[in-house]
Amino acid sequence: MRYKAYRYRLYPNKEQQELINKHIGCCRYVYNYGLEKKIKAYQISKKAISRFDIQRELPMLKKNEETSFLKEVNSLSLQAALACLDNAFTRFFKEKKSFPKFKTKRDSKQSFQIVQNTNVDFTNNRIYIPKFKEGIKCKLHRTFDGEIKTSTISRTSTGKYFISILVKLQDNMPTKIPIDENKAVGIDLGIKTFATLSDGQEIQNPRNLKNAMKKLKRLQRKLSRKTKGSSNRDKARKKLAIQYEKVTNRRNDFLEKVTCYLVSTYDTICLETLSAKNMMKNHHLAQALSDISIGRFNQLIEQKAEWCGKNILKIGRFEPSSKACICGYINKELKLSQRVWTCPKCGRVHQRDLLAANNIKRFAFCKNNTAGTAEINACGDMILNRESAQETHKSLVCG
Repeated sequence: MRYKAYRYRLYPNKEQQELINKHIGCCRYVYNYGLEKKIKAYQISKKAISRFDIQRELPMLKKNEETSFLKEVNSLSLQAALACLDNAFTRFFKEKKSFPKFKTKRDSKQSFQIVQNTNVDFTNNRIYIPKFKEGIKCKLHRTFDGEIKTSTISRTSTGKYFISILVKLQDNMPTKIPIDENKAVGIDLGIKTFATLSDGQEIQNPRNLKNAMKKLKRLQRKLSRKTKGSSNRDKARKKLAIQYEKVTNRRNDFLEKVTCYLVSTYDTICLETLSAKNMMKNHHLAQALSDISIGRFNQLIEQKAEWCGKNILKIGRFEPSSKACICGYINKELKLSQRVWTCPKCGRVHQRDLLAANNIKRFAFCKNNTAGTAEINACGDMILNRESAQETHKSLVCG
């Protein structure tokens, strides 16, 4: 069994938009109510409250005059909001994610869920969900077969509405293709050049954010001049959000095309494990790094490789991919600004990104893939020395 999500654009009328916004607001209220109850319960008695304890209070909240508006929306969506809160706490304790935060009207993500598959139906380019008897006009640009598990209706900051359908498919994942070094490629990600492949190809960085920065700054200045709470400020905010949305769509389109090309061309893809969160702490490179979206690239290529039966091999983040020469010499003094360097031991001239891509491929196919110095035997195989890893650990920087 496997799961797949399908996303469609919705075109609700004014009444339906108002009802969708009510669902979003009520789910946000229940989420914040549950979060406050959990925090207070722990502060007072050091005990955790389950979502089922809070769920039992929903009928009482609907009878209360101050919160009687909860009766206007689907009750299953309110229960789904508490389930999302429970998942947020699970990620906090088990995966060491950030503590759950209270939701606001200004959050970029505004959505609510419908968890029962029998309550969602598609007929004549309309979607029928609870509380929407007339059906919402929907652009069904592709069909799907399978069991609907969860439906999420969302509203973007530009006022567009979408529905995401999570479908359980009956077929299984394809069998992995045997790993062959001749059909593999090493990929070195960068800022100046988005990706350098071990076979010599270079994928240029489109620099979507940088190219749109001039217009974004102008729209931001116009927004700052508007009076808070005025309709003109709301119009200026929407214009700015539309421009940011264009940048996001261009970036996503680029990443989708690049990952699709790589997965369809190569059977095995070798990558370097990079911590995008830690790299973003460098304020000199944060904007450029966010523009190329390394985390999103890795997520897409892993997902598509799994769906196509291709292989993903990863090496450690402290491997000297751009510093290790083929002869075994490691240039510990190599700076980030040096794009070309000459090995003092063998005299080879290395282009930094191409060397890193080739080394990533070599390290990935090495039997002992540990950080440290590299030695090449007569056959050209890479053997990593674990003992020297501790000595060079502090001086190694991601390629």
